[in-house]
Formats: sequence, structure tokens, C-alpha cells
Amino acid sequence: MIGRKVVIAGLAGLLAGASAVAVATGQFGADPDRQRIEKIVREYVLRHPEIIPEAMQLLQDREAGKLVEANRAAFETPFGSAWAGAADGDVVLVEFFDYACGFCRKSNADIERLLREDKRLKVVWRELPVLGDPSVAAAHASLSAASQGKFRPFYDRLFEAGRPTPETIAAAQRAAGIRAGATTPAMQAEIEKNYQLAQAIRASGTPTFVVGNRVLQGAVGYEALKQAVADARKGG
Repeated sequence: MIGRKVVIAGLAGLLAGASAVAVATGQFGADPDRQRIEKIVREYVLRHPEIIPEAMQLLQDREAGKLVEANRAAFETPFGSAWAGAADGDVVLVEFFDYACGFCRKSNADIERLLREDKRLKVVWRELPVLGDPSVAAAHASLSAASQGKFRPFYDRLFEAGRPTPETIAAAQRAAGIRAGATTPAMQAEIEKNYQLAQAIRASGTPTFVVGNRVLQGAVGYEALKQAVADARKGG
């Protein structure tokens, strides 16, 4: 959850901002009484408490955007071959995913459509196994595939197979032509890093997308992802 001090600061900013708007629009005359203005704004907030969660979400989004900007390389640098699209894409779409996540599977078609239509886009996949031991096993096998340059064949085949099991993971490995092996320190470090990155942006689960400085939670759909890419391209 967002910190209490941040919420208080944000609400204070909301009140101050609303007061400034009231002054600028002449609602309270040329020489307004600041306390009277703030009382009116406060009463408005109390009558419309639904704006408080909206303000909190806006604050969270801004804080997450600042964190992404400060750590962009950590988010956008793929592990091995766990990426697709333009190698030097002007926008990078990062997806934190789990092979056992049905919403991730649902989002795959949206990602594929974006890659077909946008030749300047780069997509980076980050393993975030949060749905139990099968997810962890699948993530390790996936990182092994990525280290051998065969991430996409493994990724596509395992998602086609349904939920990860020892049998579906082994079948995906055979289909991708990769060697099964033990988890390496680099693979374990990658998973730990992804947990830390996801926690830092308060990812609530999978899929979570990072596009430019925006964080999108859940299977938001093609249009939302396309708009996020367009906004990132414009510097928004």
C-alpha cells in the first residue's frame, strides 16, 4: 500500500490545487479568504469521498513512473532471448508474467497483434512465478530456454499446452529443442530481481505491464496497451 505520508501530502496537494483553480477561475473574487476556500474544498471532498481513491491511485502511478524512469535498464534489459520485436525499439513494453496465469494467456494475442502492427516496438518478458511450485518450475525452464536463445518456441508451446506441469514443461522443452538442466545462479538471480522490481511498482499480480513510465495492472486489453505505447512514444 502507498505510505500514509504520501497520501497526506497528496491530499494536501489536491486541496491546494483545487483552491488555486477556484482563485484562477474567479469563483471567490479577486481577494479570496484562503481559509474559507479551503473549508469549501474540504467540504467538497467530504461530500465526494470517491475522489480520494482516485487521488491515491494517481499518486501511486506517479511514484511507480518515477521508479521505472530511475531504473529503466533493469526493467527493459531482457534475460537472454526473452524479447521480441525491434532490437532497438523506440518503445519497450515489459510484461511480468506467470505461465499458470490465465490472464497472461489471454493477453498473448494482444501482444502478438501489437508486434505485427508496430515494427518499432520491442517487447520484453519478465518471469514472475507467483502461482505456486509449477509456476516456479516453468519459470526456471523458461529462463533456461532464454539462455539458449530459444525463449519464444518454449514460451509459445507451454502456453499452448495449458497450465504448467512436469509433463507439459518437458514437452515444451522437447518441442523447442532445448537442453533441460539445473537452475543456474544467474537464473535464480533473475527471478529474485523480478520479484523486487514487481514489488517496487506494487504489482498486484500477473500480468503487469510497464510501458514508458506507465504501469498497467492486469489483462488490460489491446486498446489500452496500444494507447500506452502511443503515449510513451510521445513522451507521456
